[in-house]
Amino acid sequence: MDIFATLAQDGLKLSQSEQRLADLVLKDLDFAVNASITDLAARAEVSPPTVTRFCRRLGCNSFSDFKVTLAKSSYVGLRYLRPEARSSTPAEVAEDIVTKAQKALFTIHDQLDLAAIETAAAIVARAGMVYAFGSGGNSSMIVSELQNRLFRLGIRITTSTDHGMQMMLASALARGDVVIGSSFSGRNDELVRSFALARAQGAQTIALTQARSRVADAADVVIPVDLPEGENIFRPTSTRYAMLAVVDILANLVAYADRTSTATTLRRIKESLIRHRDGDDSQLLGD
Repeated sequence: MDIFATLAQDGLKLSQSEQRLADLVLKDLDFAVNASITDLAARAEVSPPTVTRFCRRLGCNSFSDFKVTLAKSSYVGLRYLRPEARSSTPAEVAEDIVTKAQKALFTIHDQLDLAAIETAAAIVARAGMVYAFGSGGNSSMIVSELQNRLFRLGIRITTSTDHGMQMMLASALARGDVVIGSSFSGRNDELVRSFALARAQGAQTIALTQARSRVADAADVVIPVDLPEGENIFRPTSTRYAMLAVVDILANLVAYADRTSTATTLRRIKESLIRHRDGDDSQLLGD
């Protein structure tokens, strides 16, 4: 049970005394988790029996049960129940999104491990086969973009966003193959297992993830992406832009590794698009 969600929901009928308890819990979580029933009652200016009734109203068997449940619920945090108040006009939202994207790009530019990305590009350029693994909304998008960028350079690449399939693919790799794994949090234990299976087969592993994370520790080469996120829970993560920049930098370096071969492949792709679409060569080079 999520006590925070219960307390914040509309229609919860509490007495005046119980409402003071609810307000106290939402305002000072640390105190509520560590206080005795007497301390909590005194702070809210109610009696201990009122605290007990309050706990039962929330579905807890006792005050001790309430504190345990409260501590478990606190892992998610109050920012999802009491989001940061901010203006939300179209102009303000547009400025917020664009400035955060710009900041993410400037930050990743400053902190990029150029040696690591150069090493990763060399590994990808000579790979027999590249496998891009990622799960969840953002990392799934990143591995799809890796395929989109690399196949047009003549790199043999496939992707998987399914944990079970990733493990099976990793078990079937050959020496000379490469696994690129994306994990924004660095806590994807399934990706860690896939990396271990791939390395056991003699394949090399590259991680786009947070430095000093479980995923980073499991990879041969780590391209760290560590960006702070703000408190606005409604704004999409700006780390996406940093990750996409890393993908583009990696792909560009792979392209430069064999410019003649890459240019030939790109020309064939562009020629087929022009011939079968509308004969217009003024469209974006990569599409």
